[in-house]
Order: sequence, then structure tokens, then C-alpha cells
Amino acid sequence: MKSAFEDSIANTRALLGAKDVQEFVSLQNTLAQPAIEKAIAYSKSVYAVATEANGELSKVAERRVAEWNENFVSLLDKVSKNSPAGSDVAVAAVKSMLAAGNAAYDNFTKVTKQATEIAEANVAAASETVRGMAKAKKAA
Repeated sequence: MKSAFEDSIANTRALLGAKDVQEFVSLQNTLAQPAIEKAIAYSKSVYAVATEANGELSKVAERRVAEWNENFVSLLDKVSKNSPAGSDVAVAAVKSMLAAGNAAYDNFTKVTKQATEIAEANVAAASETVRGMAKAKKAA
């Protein structure tokens, strides 16, 4: 941010020092390209950090859920061994609900990963579009 602020001050000074309209427009086009590229690079780096943090948090959450599931299934197995006759149905129902919950969580995780991939593709496409527009403007 500090660098961008300093660059904008330097650019403003250069623009104010223009002797005529043609030099002003030429300077404006020349100065806009690096600013756009810096903004794109900064946005990409922020997005990369956010994506990496999200990935790490997802891994931690997945490990915790897996540990919890293992512990819960172990507990259910112990309870079912010491439970009175006929409680097998209740234990099986709980295990079935747990399996359904795990399946829903897995689906949610897959959808989240797909959404992240789509967002990454959109960011890349938007970056390329902005670069192309800036280059076209510079060429004009």
C-alpha cells in the first residue's frame, strides 16, 4: 500500500509537469500500465494467501472431523457390547445417521473445492482481461 501511494504521488507530479495535452495523455497511458500490473499482482498475492489459509483450515477441520468420527464409532461399539438385548437397532440407526452426516460433509467439501477452483479460474481470467485491455489501451 505504501508503495502504491508513493507511486501515485510520483505519477501525479509527472502528470502535473506535462507541458501539453498530448504529453499528458502519453504520460497517463505510460503510467497506467505499471499501476494496473501492480494492482493485479497485489490482488493475486492476497488471493493466494487467502486460498492457502482456507486450504490449511479445511485440512485441520477434516482431520478433526475424522478423529471425532473414529472416537464416536469406537464409543458406539463399546456401548453396543455392554447394552441390553435389542439395542442393536438403536446403535445401527445412530451409525447410519453418522454415515449420512459424513456423506453430507464430504459433498459439502467437494462443492466448496469446486467453488474455489471456479473462483481461481475467474480471477485468472479477469486478470488476463485487464492486462489485455491495458495493453490495447497502451497500443492505441
